[in-house]
Amino acid sequence: MTDSMIKRFPQDEPDRRDPSRPSSEGDETSQPAGKRGPGGSPARKQRRWARERAAQGLYQQLMNPIPVDQLEAQFMEDSFMLRIDLDFFRRILRGVEQHAADLDAAIEPHLDRPVDELDPIEHAILRLGAFELIHAVDVPRAIVINEAVELAKRFGATDGHRYINGVLDRLADEVRSTEPRRDR
Repeated sequence: MTDSMIKRFPQDEPDRRDPSRPSSEGDETSQPAGKRGPGGSPARKQRRWARERAAQGLYQQLMNPIPVDQLEAQFMEDSFMLRIDLDFFRRILRGVEQHAADLDAAIEPHLDRPVDELDPIEHAILRLGAFELIHAVDVPRAIVINEAVELAKRFGATDGHRYINGVLDRLADEVRSTEPRRDR
């Protein structure tokens, strides 16, 4: 995978602020904990970026299946990967590959169509979200669903995020029935 094949986002660019200028209002270092700007703490950003790259990799796998080691190596050619939570990226990529059939079986009852008729990006995001709900119980259900919705807003069709939200919310009710639902 060449650099030109990886979609660039504003957070991919190096921080070009002038160190002699005061921090901007939205800068997370200028705000107290709990009042951080968009994206949250550095660890949250690293996980968010890991999910973004994992979603891209899962989409690529759906479009052109290749061994996960080869896929991971392609992503590692991008220097931005040094800024993400690599362990979490690998956990998602490898976990989804290992459990793909089970994840599809878990989400299928909550779909309005067969899994193989899903838009590939929605399928990738649903697999990612289902993997986290089922196999990453250290991540709260509300965060899993919110992050999947944000991925769908960024990469998916216009209202795809609503579909993702509904499917994952119903799956969470099933697989994490004892965990409280997020506030509405």
